[in-house]
Amino acid sequence: MSVARVRAICMALPEVTERPSHSAPTWFVRGKSSFVTYWEDGHHANQFPHLWCAAPPGAAAELIEAEPDRFFRPPYVGGRGWVGVRMDVDVDWDEIAGICTDAYRVVAPKRLSALLDP
Repeated sequence: MSVARVRAICMALPEVTERPSHSAPTWFVRGKSSFVTYWEDGHHANQFPHLWCAAPPGAAAELIEAEPDRFFRPPYVGGRGWVGVRMDVDVDWDEIAGICTDAYRVVAPKRLSALLDP
């Protein structure tokens, strides 16, 4: 199940919690700032399973331009640089882990983000 794999990726990051936000599993840093939301049954016009992920500056636009069949600008948070990631296509789980980790780094305090560095 995709949500279980996304959960495992996100919960492995430092000081992450999960709780529903708008009825969707959502992961937070220190219980405050969300960085990934999983819409298993879709949301609004995007009626397919997908993630909303915080993204580094410019990354969302690059991903959407390069692969519009896999990435999209999500409602509400897309204007703040978040990216939508389709989960109803062939999923590369290493790529999903990287996207979720990047999302975490966007939101997490520098001290927590530094814990991910070798």
